[in-house]
Amino acid sequence: MKTFFSFIKKEFRHIFRDRRTILIVLVMPVVQIILFGFAVSTEVHNARVDVVGDSNDPAVRQIVERIDRNPYLNVEAVYESVSEVPERFRQGRADVAVCFERNFDERLHHYGQASVRLLGDGSDPNTAQMIVNYVNGVLSDVQSELGTQGDSPQAAFPHVQYMYNPAVRSSYNFVPGVMGLILMLVCSMMTAISIVREKESGTMELLLVSPIRPIGVIISKAIPYLVLSLVNLVTILLLARFVLGVPLRGSLLLLSVVSVLFILASLGIGLLISVISSTQKTALLISGMGLTMPTMIFSGIIFPCESMPVVLQYVSDIIPAKWYIIMVKKVMIEGVGFGYIYQEFTILLLMTLFLLAVSVRLFKRRL
Repeated sequence: MKTFFSFIKKEFRHIFRDRRTILIVLVMPVVQIILFGFAVSTEVHNARVDVVGDSNDPAVRQIVERIDRNPYLNVEAVYESVSEVPERFRQGRADVAVCFERNFDERLHHYGQASVRLLGDGSDPNTAQMIVNYVNGVLSDVQSELGTQGDSPQAAFPHVQYMYNPAVRSSYNFVPGVMGLILMLVCSMMTAISIVREKESGTMELLLVSPIRPIGVIISKAIPYLVLSLVNLVTILLLARFVLGVPLRGSLLLLSVVSVLFILASLGIGLLISVISSTQKTALLISGMGLTMPTMIFSGIIFPCESMPVVLQYVSDIIPAKWYIIMVKKVMIEGVGFGYIYQEFTILLLMTLFLLAVSVRLFKRRL
């Protein structure tokens, strides 16, 4: 029995001597429960609502005040023409538009019926449906009050329409997210493992003493994964268009440029992981914890970033996949041009240059 307990004691010592095991067994569950507890939420806070109607109409003004008092909704703008709604959606300034017909108050009190139409941004169907439900809740309260006052309860019953995605297909949301996740993992994880494999086996030094300069060695290691990522991009786009029915309303050239930029950013991350990793196991661990989970949580693939605490929203801003997914949705689903995504493109470009510069600089020093 004493021998048996000595083996148990030995195993505990092995575990506590290995920092990676302690990180996985004790630290990672704490980090996961904190992140999932605060970041994972299906609620949408501070949803942006536009109102289309006469701001001087008493009934319209009353309903707008009720919407703005809702803790989940913020009225951003009130204008008279529904033709402005698509432009507001493309600029990312509104999530839902509540459209009142002309002479809403007069039709409401004299005829007992007045139509309300809800226009949601269907490029993100999950978030749009949630916000529409919030607005519907406010209108239902108004409808109930009208019923108690003797007016027709049909007055506040809305007609819902989702722009860019009338059928509210979930593929419109997850296809851009999957594109970002796949390209990120293929480029960064495979690049890091490939370079670390050379360092671990001792062959990297042999490559560096070859006639090719060190930067040439790094580029030659990264180019195959760039090509494979482009093949993956073409495959995903073909499947999304002809199998899943996701449209490509924007420029294919613009989408390709954005994707290549994101691939370069992912290669920069892979080089950075290779710098701080001495073994393939370490590279895999960093890629798994440092890329897969944060990308899925903080890029908006599954959960809206707007529903997270402010601190975690700042964390999401440093995830390159977030900006790439935003641009892919705008180009593929909304069909916008470069003028509508130049801010996200600039942020991703700066991230790419920074990652590549830091990675190459540290890599040369380390070797």
